[in-house]
Amino acid sequence: MPNIYVCFVWHMHQPFYKDLVSGEYHLPWTRLHALKDYYGMVRILDEFPQIHQTFNLVPSMMVQIAEYAEGRAADPFLRMALKPAEELTEEEQAFILRYFFQAHPGRMIRRYPRYGEIYDGWLAAGKNPRRARNFFSTPTLRDLQVLSQLAWFDEEFLDHDPEVRELVDKGRGYSLADQALVGRKQMEIVNRVLPVYRTFAEAGQVEISTTPFYHPILPLVCDSNIAGVSHPYVPLPSPFRYPEDARHQLERARDFMKAETGVAPAGLWPSEGSVSDQALGIAAETGFRWAATDNGVLARTLGRPAGPELTYKPYLWEQDGRALRMLFRDHELSDLVGFVYSKMDAHEAAGHFVERIRANCSGILASGRDALVPVILDGENAWEHYERSGRPFLRDLYQRLTIDPQIHALTVSEALERVDAERIGHIFPGSWINANFDVWIGAEEDNRAWEMLLRARQAYENAVSGPHAGHIAPAQKALAWEELLIAEGSDWCWWYGPEHYSENREEFDLLYRSHLANVYRALGLLPPEDLSRPILKVAATELHHLPTAPIRPVIDGAVTSYFEWLGAGSIRVDGRSGSMHGQRFLLRELLYGTDRQNLFLRLDFEQEAGDIRVSLNFDGKAWNIEITGGVVTVKEPESPLTVAFGRVLEVAVPLPAVCAWPHTDSVLLQVSLWRGALPMDALPQDGWLKLSVADPSEWHT
Repeated sequence: MPNIYVCFVWHMHQPFYKDLVSGEYHLPWTRLHALKDYYGMVRILDEFPQIHQTFNLVPSMMVQIAEYAEGRAADPFLRMALKPAEELTEEEQAFILRYFFQAHPGRMIRRYPRYGEIYDGWLAAGKNPRRARNFFSTPTLRDLQVLSQLAWFDEEFLDHDPEVRELVDKGRGYSLADQALVGRKQMEIVNRVLPVYRTFAEAGQVEISTTPFYHPILPLVCDSNIAGVSHPYVPLPSPFRYPEDARHQLERARDFMKAETGVAPAGLWPSEGSVSDQALGIAAETGFRWAATDNGVLARTLGRPAGPELTYKPYLWEQDGRALRMLFRDHELSDLVGFVYSKMDAHEAAGHFVERIRANCSGILASGRDALVPVILDGENAWEHYERSGRPFLRDLYQRLTIDPQIHALTVSEALERVDAERIGHIFPGSWINANFDVWIGAEEDNRAWEMLLRARQAYENAVSGPHAGHIAPAQKALAWEELLIAEGSDWCWWYGPEHYSENREEFDLLYRSHLANVYRALGLLPPEDLSRPILKVAATELHHLPTAPIRPVIDGAVTSYFEWLGAGSIRVDGRSGSMHGQRFLLRELLYGTDRQNLFLRLDFEQEAGDIRVSLNFDGKAWNIEITGGVVTVKEPESPLTVAFGRVLEVAVPLPAVCAWPHTDSVLLQVSLWRGALPMDALPQDGWLKLSVADPSEWHT
């Protein structure tokens, strides 16, 4: 009987946050994810011995973890977490207030009531450190120091470690001894990370694959003009062509992983699934036996849509005597885990995943062929959005896979031994995002970053091969080379351009320019003046504008007049997708206002909504609006809503139905969009919208 082989590949990666000259870590994310995801994602497999998986480890991340484990990492964020609250300067207090709330509000901050209280105080202060310090006492700051770290601890320690459990149960009023314990426990957890991978790999339950050492986009390092193949006429910077750098990043990664694990990795997840014939050729020459990318790349390679029948099998890339087996990730399934299932009940999400696999594979199995299902995604960032770091979902899913006689979770190498590969003679150049390289090149900020990298690379080449090369000390030359390799990483341009937003974009920009400046300093050269100025051009803007006047629109689903919504408040959705790419926004803007009797809402969609359910939750009172074939109905009987849908969705609801009218001046609202059983979008992504329904004379006081 044909079988279904599911290959999970969890990609574990963080940028290289260390400044090699100062020795300081500019951001804490490698340490924080090591406390939770890097350890816990492997350890949970101890409960499910039949579940085999592949973990893709980026060497530059492992270097950072090793430094933390050995106590050599100079991390100002950890120092501030452990410094006695009584001794914090005003500047250090401001530092803590700025950075120690950078966690998912619903899943991580409000999981701890005291942490939620402090967060509410921070919001009440307008996220202004000067105002917040006026009512953040020393005990409050210490509670923040402790809880901001506990929020990142793995579930195993939160549930089963007596000392950690005691800290959680205490809840508030932490002491200096508690701060010290948090620091000691962090080192204990981080020290377990790398050994747990070795243990499971030696047992054969886990395969370890890797990525080029500092996570560069290999095709662009080989030849940046390749971006014009996947996106013709995209504006490109001066050509960056250093295939020897790509080879070095690959060879060094493979050597490093062999030294760390005892086995040279067979598999490669090229950074961001970015491939080209030139990059794959170098990977094959380096000794890799398989590589993976996205089925969007497969579709463009084959020139037709890549449904399950094409995606669920391996391919053999062959060119000029070189060969690599290729897997193409199921984009839809992988994104369901990454972006959708976190909004669902864990049991329902796990069931949906297995049902989707079975449905996708039915035709393949009926033809007598085995199906190889590649599910490849970020193994860390998604879990911040799940209940209890996604462990209930994973346990339910792994249990279902364990008891299913036809579905087997295998490592990639195990699956490749069981399923024959189909030959392809070339690969379309692209990444897992839209089968092109637009995230990293083409926008003004991206291109400026590439121009700066090219100048630094040329300066290095001239310095080490020029007439004064003998005057550069070997250690300084090595430092300049290392900084160049770091700057070639993909993470810097991830934040440049219009695609993504992070509260730390400024830090990423500064760190990138610092790496490049260090190249010149190490070579005894003066860094170019423009490295002192930010590359960033686009800043996050305030998206919520309050109403300016009463409104009385006609609820007909059409924008019948510009003036009918004039004076409405507006909440525009920021199209940047945060730290992970893949979130699809359906809502573009919400307009709202009142006539002092009714609350009026208008939802503008980013694209054609199709058949969808819109849920309006007014602080616990919820109504569901079904849109099917352009026809709109309200599911709940005796609903107070008046609804119409055409170009836009317009809603009117009497104020007394949604708030304590007239004794309040605001309404709390959550909007969510569903397609079938799957949540597709939400506004806001976390928490509640607070809509003003105050008297017009009070709206701008």
